[in-house]
Amino acid sequence: MRTERDLGSDLARIDGKGYRAYRDIQGEYDMGEYTLSIDHVQGDPFAAPSRIRVFVDMEAAAFPDDTYNNLSREIALRDLLTRHFSMNARGAGGKSRGMGKSGLIGMDTPGQEVLERTSILVSGSHIEARFLMGLPAFGRRIAGRQAAEMFLKDLPMIVRNSLFFKSLDRKEIYDHIQQNEDSGHIRSLLGKKDLIAFVANESILPRRSGIDDRQMGGDDVVPFLSPPDLEVTLNTPNRGDITGMGIPRGITLIVGGGYHGKSTLLSAIELGIYDHILGDGRELVITDPSAVKIRAEDGRRVENVDISPFISDLPLGKDTGSFSTEDASGSTSQAANIIEALEAGAGTLLIDEDTSATNFMIRDHRMQELVTKDKEPITPFIDRVRQLHDELAVSTILVIGGSGDYFDVADLVICMEGYVPMNRTSEAREIAERYRAERVTEGKGTISPITPRIPIPSSFDPSRGRRDVKITTRDISTISFGNDTIDLSRIEQMVHRSQTKAIGDAIHRATMMMDGKRTLKEVLDELDDRLDEGGLDALGGPPSGDRAYFRSLELACAINRLRTLEMKQRR
Repeated sequence: MRTERDLGSDLARIDGKGYRAYRDIQGEYDMGEYTLSIDHVQGDPFAAPSRIRVFVDMEAAAFPDDTYNNLSREIALRDLLTRHFSMNARGAGGKSRGMGKSGLIGMDTPGQEVLERTSILVSGSHIEARFLMGLPAFGRRIAGRQAAEMFLKDLPMIVRNSLFFKSLDRKEIYDHIQQNEDSGHIRSLLGKKDLIAFVANESILPRRSGIDDRQMGGDDVVPFLSPPDLEVTLNTPNRGDITGMGIPRGITLIVGGGYHGKSTLLSAIELGIYDHILGDGRELVITDPSAVKIRAEDGRRVENVDISPFISDLPLGKDTGSFSTEDASGSTSQAANIIEALEAGAGTLLIDEDTSATNFMIRDHRMQELVTKDKEPITPFIDRVRQLHDELAVSTILVIGGSGDYFDVADLVICMEGYVPMNRTSEAREIAERYRAERVTEGKGTISPITPRIPIPSSFDPSRGRRDVKITTRDISTISFGNDTIDLSRIEQMVHRSQTKAIGDAIHRATMMMDGKRTLKEVLDELDDRLDEGGLDALGGPPSGDRAYFRSLELACAINRLRTLEMKQRR
C-alpha cells in the first residue's frame, strides 16, 4: 500500500499537468492514523466531486462497545459522527482553491431527523467515512500544492476531530444515542398499547418557518400538554417514565379554530415516523411507522388502481375497478393515494382537510338532495373511514374544521384551543345526538380486500442515450429515471434528498425482482428483507455516502408516479 509520503510526492509530480493526471492518485494510502481510499477522480474541476473514503481502526478510534451495541445506538452514533465530520469539513473546505468545485470537502449533512445513512459506517473492526472532495485546479491545470494541503493537512484534521472518541464530548455522544434509543423504544411500544401516536408533554411542535425545520423559540411558544384523560406513561430504557398524550387506534379528529395548532399537531405526528435529535422539540413525538400522509394530488398519473370503493359509475362507463388516467382530478387522485397506500401496507392514514378534495371528504344533506346518489360517482371518505378501521384495521387521524358530520364516525375528538389540546369527544357526541345529521350514508358493500397489482418489468427503463442506467436526483422531490421524471413534491413525509437518492436506486433494484407475476407488495417486502440484511449498500453500485433510510411506503409512492409504469391486477 502506498503511504502518505507517496501521495505528497505524486501530487508534487502532477502539479501543473492536465486535470486527467489526477487519475494517478487513485487507490489506497496508509496515512498513519487511518487508511485513505481515493475511489473515483472527477473528470474536470466542474464535474461531480471525487469520491473518497477513510477507514479508522476501531482500536484507534476507541469508541466503547455500548455506543454501537444495538441497531438504534449504531445508527445514532453514525448520525452524530456524520454531523461532526460534515461540520468540520465545511470549515476546512470553504477555502478558494481554484476553479469550479476546487477545494470542496463535503459529506452528506443530516437535518433534524436521525436516519440510517451510508455517510458513516461503524463496526467492531473499523469506522468508514464516505465523502466528496473537489480536487483543485486553475483552469484545466492541476493545483498540486493546494491538493496536498487538502489531503495532508485539512483531511487529517477533519478525521482527527470527527472520528476519534477522545476528540468528542462524551456526554454529547451518550445523550444522542440514548435519545435515539428511547424514541425507538417508545415506537416499539405503540402497538402493544393500542396506540398509533404519542406526543410527550413539554414537546415544542411549531417550526421556525416553512424552510427552517428547527423548533420555534420565544415566549409565545406553547409547550404541548396532554389532556389529563388522554395521558399515558411509557417507560424508556434511559429516561425512565415519559408522560404524554396517547392517540389510540381508531378514528381521531383534530378540530379547532383557525391558527390554533391543528395542522401543527398533525405535521409533528406525520414526522413522528422518524427519530429526532435532542433540542428539536419533537424528539418524543412518536408515530406508527406505517402511518401515511394522504392528500389530493391533481394532475398525477394513476395506473390500474381499483378505486371503486370511493369512485364508481363514472360517465361514459369508465371502469374504476381498474382505473387509469394521465391527469387525475383532486378526488380521483386522493382515492388512488389511499388505495395505493393500503396496498403498500399503510396502517394509519393522516389527512388534513386543507390539502384534501372537498367533494371527496363529504357530501352534505342539501347536496345529496340536489345531486342524488345515482348521479354522483363519489362515495365520500366519511362513509368509508369506519369500514377502513373495522375491515382492514386501518386507523385515521383527520384534521377537520368545516364539517361536524364527522362527529358521527369519530372515536376521539381532540380540540386545539390556543395550541392546547382538549378532549372534546363527549361534547362532540352530544352535539351529534342533538343535531341529528340528515345526510344519508352512501357507502355500500365492503372496502376489502384491496386488489393487489403486478408491475410489468418492461415498463421500467432507466437508460438514457448511451448509458444503460441513468438515475439522478435533482432535489428532495425529483428523480430523473432514464428519460422520465418522477415528481415526489406531494409526498410530505420525505425529509432529505439522500432518501430520494436511495429511492431512485431502489426502484432500479426492485425491477430486478419483478417477473410479471409477483405483486408490488411482494417485491417491496423482498427488497426490505435485503436492506435489513445488507443495509443501504444492498442497493448496489459503488460505495456511496449519500443514501439515507426510506420506507417501502415512499418507494411505492415513487413507483406509482413513474409515468411509464404499467400494472396488471391480480384478482
